[in-house]
Amino acid sequence: MKEQTINGSNSLAGTFLVSTPQMPDPRFEEHVIYVCAHTAEGAMGVAINQPNGVFTMAEVLRGAGLPVPDFALPPVYIGGPVELDSAFILYLSGYEAEHRLDVSDTVSLTRETKVLEDIAYGRGPSKYLFVLGYTGWGPGQLEHELMANGWLSVPASDEIIFDSPDEFKWRAAAMQYGIDIATYEDVIGNA
Repeated sequence: MKEQTINGSNSLAGTFLVSTPQMPDPRFEEHVIYVCAHTAEGAMGVAINQPNGVFTMAEVLRGAGLPVPDFALPPVYIGGPVELDSAFILYLSGYEAEHRLDVSDTVSLTRETKVLEDIAYGRGPSKYLFVLGYTGWGPGQLEHELMANGWLSVPASDEIIFDSPDEFKWRAAAMQYGIDIATYEDVIGNA
């Protein structure tokens, strides 16, 4: 994947944003956002550790008129507060949707409905998250939030996205780099 630059620095696409205890917006408390796009025009990502408690993947499939497979399905996730009626599928490469955003060498994002059909018939991606909504930032907004210590940016891990229990993803994302996110405010200080 070609490396993009944002005002002379690397794009954050394909990284995690881990909310810190300094996060001023309570909607993002203990969130891990997987950044899918980051340009000078802004950024877009999806929360990977916020399963919704209202409806299931089986209900999504039935609502689309598709059969429910007899194997275990992952939960439906809330990706962020923007466009909660929009659905995305974040998936491990190996499966290829025609219309997709390759976020990294191993993870892609799509809104293609055929992927939902392939999941129902057991032909879909081997690992995926079905996500409603997303998190978005306007030009310079994410950079401002990073400077204010609301987010910690760390390299992403496919294992944390697809294999870790949701309740452990927030700590695990930071801890893989030796950071205890719960005590993060005690070590950052202010200049």
